Amino acid sequence: MGFSHLARRAKAAVLASAGSPAQSRFGAPQSVLRRRAGQVIAIGLSLAIAAFSVYVLGRTVSSLSFSALRQAMGETSFGQIAAALLLTCLSFLALTGYDGLALLQLGARVRYKTTALASFTSYAIAFTLGFPLITAGTVRYWIYSQAGLTAGTVASLTFIAGVTFWFGNIFVLGAGLAFHAGAISTINHLYAFLNALLGLAVLSAIFAYLAWVTIRRREVSIKGFRLELPGPGLTLGQIVLGVIDQTAAAGALFVLLPAQSGIDYYAFAAIYVFACILGVASNAPGGIGVFEATMLKAIPAPSGEALFASLVLFRVIYYLLPFLLALAFLGAHHGFRQWKSLREAMRQSEEEVILEDEINPLRRWFRGSWRKNGS
Repeated sequence: MGFSHLARRAKAAVLASAGSPAQSRFGAPQSVLRRRAGQVIAIGLSLAIAAFSVYVLGRTVSSLSFSALRQAMGETSFGQIAAALLLTCLSFLALTGYDGLALLQLGARVRYKTTALASFTSYAIAFTLGFPLITAGTVRYWIYSQAGLTAGTVASLTFIAGVTFWFGNIFVLGAGLAFHAGAISTINHLYAFLNALLGLAVLSAIFAYLAWVTIRRREVSIKGFRLELPGPGLTLGQIVLGVIDQTAAAGALFVLLPAQSGIDYYAFAAIYVFACILGVASNAPGGIGVFEATMLKAIPAPSGEALFASLVLFRVIYYLLPFLLALAFLGAHHGFRQWKSLREAMRQSEEEVILEDEINPLRRWFRGSWRKNGS
């Protein structure tokens, strides 16, 4: 089965039951126009964010000394790199829980090793290449379809896992704004009470959602595709997993920062999440350029070279290494399945020969005589 075929099936899974273009055009022209206008605005906003970030990053990098950058990278200790690796492992371990919770909600039984493989590889590839609808959707569909899940189930799983991801982002951002308003004010130059109000509003929205799904079962409709939302128990699990993932990912970069950066972790985590959100909004692969520009502008550092060195190391540890591991795991998984199929075919062939010998004694006698004469 080719990659292009899998990509088409994965995209169809996420956009299931969207309806034909002709039906939408003549059945609901106003909704089609609004949707197209929204798409144009979203594309324009993404391009504007990306263009501004490239401009800021270009100006910042042009002023850096590459000899000082190499020196700053060399000064990063083994302990810092080891801590970043451990926190990266914790973050991706939490990501496997995204799919686990989604499967619980959908009532689908899949072994954890399959869930972990699908979740880790899909996120590692999507984080690096971008376009998660195609990249992560293709990987997820390829692995979960082998476990017996339908395209519609994979689409539902992808949506629920996406909600978990955003729960983590929004909760960490809201908590940082609400409880570390003063530290963030020195960065975004807003009054501390405004940051606190924004943070409380964000946290209130999360708790209001939790109360909303607690009262009774809730369903959402996405392009005509209906999905029941998780109840209070699984929603709390989504929040906890999302927070673990985001705080661990932020910690992986925080431990790589130069010692003289002078920013506390909680304010840093909120800035990290905000930079990630801008990266997602830009649609750039892994938010590259946008994420770095935001962090370079927001994080105080003794030198631009020291901070940029931390960002480069973070890209290698949190993005590049998992991406390479994901490719290796997918290759090993495919090779194992091919070898298993070959062994199964060989076993069936041997069983057929034995069965034929049992049915036909003359053939068994002839084969034994031929082997004796041949020896």
